Amino acid sequence: MMSSSFRGLALAASLFAAALPFAASAAPKTICTITVNSPDEKETFRRNLPPGDYNFVELVERGRKDWLASACEQKVQCDSLVISGHFDDGDEFYTDRFDVSEYLTVLEMERTSCSDSCPGVFSQLKEVYLFGCNTLKTEPRQVAGADITRALLRSGQSPSDAARLSALLGDTHARSNRDRMRQIFKDVPVIYGFSSKAPLGKYAGPLLEKYFQTAPPGEIGSGQVSQKLLSLFGPSSMTVTAGLRDGEPQARARADACRFVDDRISPAHKLAFFHDMLKRDMPEVRMHLGDMERFMSSLGVAGTLRPDAAEALARVAADHASRERYLAFARDADEPAMRTRMMALATRLGWLTPVQEQAEFVRMIGERMARDALGMEEVNLACTRGGEDDAAVRPLLGGALKYAKVAPAAALACLGSAQARERVVRAVTSHDPEEIDIARAYLRQRPLVDAAEVRAVATAIGRMPASLSQVRAIETLAQQRVSDPESLREIARMFPLAKSLPAQRAIAALLIRANHRVLGSGELTQTLKRHRLKSPDGEDVIDALIRVLQAG
Repeated sequence: MMSSSFRGLALAASLFAAALPFAASAAPKTICTITVNSPDEKETFRRNLPPGDYNFVELVERGRKDWLASACEQKVQCDSLVISGHFDDGDEFYTDRFDVSEYLTVLEMERTSCSDSCPGVFSQLKEVYLFGCNTLKTEPRQVAGADITRALLRSGQSPSDAARLSALLGDTHARSNRDRMRQIFKDVPVIYGFSSKAPLGKYAGPLLEKYFQTAPPGEIGSGQVSQKLLSLFGPSSMTVTAGLRDGEPQARARADACRFVDDRISPAHKLAFFHDMLKRDMPEVRMHLGDMERFMSSLGVAGTLRPDAAEALARVAADHASRERYLAFARDADEPAMRTRMMALATRLGWLTPVQEQAEFVRMIGERMARDALGMEEVNLACTRGGEDDAAVRPLLGGALKYAKVAPAAALACLGSAQARERVVRAVTSHDPEEIDIARAYLRQRPLVDAAEVRAVATAIGRMPASLSQVRAIETLAQQRVSDPESLREIARMFPLAKSLPAQRAIAALLIRANHRVLGSGELTQTLKRHRLKSPDGEDVIDALIRVLQAG
């Protein structure tokens, strides 16, 4: 019979043996941080997590551009990742601090994730904390429009099937911020972020302090959703999701997108895949346009490609069947920007010459002008294309000026028409606010450079009746940073005649930006003091102008 003391020793030994696996699994968890802006979140985690149970590794190395690659090379193993930075536009984490220059782009995160070049930082994660605005915003960044549905109908789909497939394409390729984070952090069980505005670090820190006061031990890095954390940050739009899993509809789209950025794939093989994709149904090709554009931009100048890549690109250029399908789809695109982008890619692929691409753009302008569908978007697109006098524009000029429409005139003026420009400049003093807005958009990219033009606008503004339109006209001229003395005197003469505070403020804003010294500071200062209308809001731009004049 076993003695009681021996049984006690045996029990202790068995308990010790049973505890060995637990001890082995209780190694400290590693919290990796990427502090682009505020350190408040990181420091709150550090203060409240036991040092023996958690290690902290800051991945950002100040002053080093390739800090993420450096962290990957060091094979840091992360259980949790905390990213702190502004994220308003959804393309990068950035800072508003003057002493910090580091940032983290979504494209770099996608490249790293797709290349599997940083398995320690990305692949072993149990949790991700994205402290930035809109990091899990669900609004789609691209949609499947009516042109997608039309293409599906032309391919033989029934109306119901075309609508269903279009919706499926839209959902699969929506590329919302939430979708992109799920794809970057594939298979990660828990991803926290914000669907809209996130609290600044100085407010997020105290909320995290409250969380840690009652958080269960070991919850951080466990891969389990914390309802306590969500309840505290819920009013600040915090939400939670999980990384993309194989088998989900977006998994194939991710795999395709990854082929363009995976560092392990050569440019020649990427171009071969690019070519294969162009042979797919055009609606799907259209939804991958952003991936294709970024890839072609990354290749650099065609003449610098390696022979195997140059041969692969030449095979794409020689594919006339894909070219015709692609151009037909591009010409049917509803959105002017989409049509323009598709034509630019066609040029990059060798399917269009630059002259042909410009002709396609002018063709689009003409088509939309005929439908009376030209607006600010087309004006901005036209102004990015240069200002040479294009012979293809001249046939459109009569229609643009016939109905006195400003948007068509502005588009043609951007493409080089001097006659159309005269019409747009006159619109600065229009009584229609929409016309003034279009003229302002045009002049922002094609400014007034001739003194006679500036004087004509200044004189016309002086003849306008006191109104909101006059104020908007002054604000438009102010953007030109006027230096012509005669024009400035004309505007300054309007100040004592102005009957509203917004008008006087607009005049002061123009003068403070301009070379006001040509007016003589003493006389102008007295005019401002004597005739200024009282501001209910305290000091304003008029006071600032007076101080500048007195200091000068």
